[in-house]
Amino acid sequence: MVSRMFRLETEVDRARRDLLRSRLRDTNTKASPVLRALRRTPAERELPLHVWVLDERDELAAGLVGHTWTTWLHVAYLWVDERWRGAGLGSRLLAEAERIAHDERGCTSARLETWDFQAPGFYRKKGYDVVCVIPDYPPGITEYTLTKRLG
Repeated sequence: MVSRMFRLETEVDRARRDLLRSRLRDTNTKASPVLRALRRTPAERELPLHVWVLDERDELAAGLVGHTWTTWLHVAYLWVDERWRGAGLGSRLLAEAERIAHDERGCTSARLETWDFQAPGFYRKKGYDVVCVIPDYPPGITEYTLTKRLG
C-alpha cells in the first residue's frame, strides 16, 4: 500500500520550507512561459517600497509598506496614526507609492488587501476596484482584494 511508504510531519521546518519554495518555483518556471521569460531579469525580483510620514518630533505619523514585482505594486500595510486621520496623509502615502511604482519602476497596476472595518471605501475613492471578497476571513470580518491600473 502506498501510504505505508510515507510519513507525515507537522513541525515548522525552515529548511524544508525553503526547499519546497525552490521546487515550486522550478515547477512553475517549467510550466509557464511567462515566468520562464521573467527569470534572471530585473523584473523578477521583488523590490521593497516604503513611504513614511514623520511628525515635527520625527515620530512616525503614518506609513506605507509594500513592494514592486514585475509590473505590479503590492501595498501590504498602510497606517495613519489616529491623531492625523482625516488630514490626507493616507492619500499622500498611496499617491507617492503609486508614483514611484509607475514612474520609477514601470509598474502598470497596483493591488492590496483590506478588511471591511479598515478602508475599502477609501481605496475605491482612489480608483481601486474590488476583485475579490472573502466573507468570514476571519469569522465576522470580510476581506477585500482591490486592484488599480496605474498611469
